[in-house]
Amino acid sequence: MLAPQHRVTRGVDYRRISRGTRVGGRYLAVHGCLRADASAPTRFGFIITKRVGVAVTRNRLRRQLKAICFETLPVLPSGMEFVIRVHPEGAQIDYQTLRTHCRRQLLALARKLQPERDECGSCSDEVGHE
Repeated sequence: MLAPQHRVTRGVDYRRISRGTRVGGRYLAVHGCLRADASAPTRFGFIITKRVGVAVTRNRLRRQLKAICFETLPVLPSGMEFVIRVHPEGAQIDYQTLRTHCRRQLLALARKLQPERDECGSCSDEVGHE
């Protein structure tokens, strides 16, 4: 289970992260950005709409994604934020396929974001400019 410091909970954070860099696939898309503090814990959020399925299906997928993120957390750099958006096709796949796709996309996005850390900071610079 993901600890509270590893979860995205606020709507403004979901919107900000969703505007960040994206890595997509058939079953899910992962959006991400860097946090202002590089030493801050990596956080995850999940978007699973009603188009994916009934509540039981959505909650099962959310629990599975939390477990996948928990096991992937040690290999991800700190100071990143991710939002995982599940496509309707994602409801029909088994856990191992979901795990493979999710881990692959999280790691690809982390590699994509890491060079940005050295250049300019993060997309969280937009926070507070309302």
